Amino acid sequence: MLLFCLLLMKFNSVWGGATAREPSDPSRIPHTLLTGDIRFVRNFHSRFLAQDRDVVIYLPPGYDKNTWRRYAVLYMQDGQNLFDAATSFFAGAERHFDERAQALIAEQAIRPLIIVGVYSTWLNRINEYTPTQARGTHRGGEADLYGRMLVEELKPFIDSQYRTLPSKANTGLGGSSLGGLLAVYLGLKYSDTFSKLAVTSPACQWDDEMIVRYVRSLPRKSDQRIWLSVGTGESESPEAGKKAVILVTRRRPARNTIPAHGRQVSIPCLSSYSHANLQDVFIKHEPAGPSHGTAFPNQS
Repeated sequence: MLLFCLLLMKFNSVWGGATAREPSDPSRIPHTLLTGDIRFVRNFHSRFLAQDRDVVIYLPPGYDKNTWRRYAVLYMQDGQNLFDAATSFFAGAERHFDERAQALIAEQAIRPLIIVGVYSTWLNRINEYTPTQARGTHRGGEADLYGRMLVEELKPFIDSQYRTLPSKANTGLGGSSLGGLLAVYLGLKYSDTFSKLAVTSPACQWDDEMIVRYVRSLPRKSDQRIWLSVGTGESESPEAGKKAVILVTRRRPARNTIPAHGRQVSIPCLSSYSHANLQDVFIKHEPAGPSHGTAFPNQS
């Protein structure tokens, strides 16, 4: 089942110029900035990657009370940006995934789920989030190692520590910008692990659109449920994202456009799309058959 939703957005240079900030209390996330039940794992170690990283975990309402229940899991990149402005590398701004999840669960618009935010590692982010080295540089190319960390180490750890539904049908992967590129690449590579992708403004221009070449090499159309937003006004060509969508669906999607002219991919903009990320990917009742509700940006 495959669902693409492409929204019109304009890329903001804040992606390149944001500064990283650590929480003021290294042992605890400030509760004044959080909604719901947030747990934290410090310095998660991987044998595949050079740096340890923090992991932040959102648990749905009633998790401790309903001990019989198990939950779907969404793994998101740049975890420091998801829930808390105090840890975000966008100074003072967050994506509000905790508030969005709480509201949608309360409205019974989505199934209760666990959200796992994997912190990026500051200066090494560009290396870990890209599948190849950019031509003429020594930057990038560690996405396969990151994928092994995610699938062979972090997911088994989360499944052992929390009451998850570990199957492919109940596991999603998401991210934005370079994290979005990573989510597309690893989501398709590990299609036997992730059935749902929540992707915002992926950096599909990386290494002369390598993601397009990768998608073109796949033997068959994906059966995953994918929420993907790509904008016509991004700083690099949005055509790479559109090409990847066409190739992965193996058909040209319907032009069910959701206009958002002039919008910028700042954290407030990404925050507004967190609602759609969750609602369209973790819908309460999965359709019985395939769904191809793709929308392209309006070029007019």
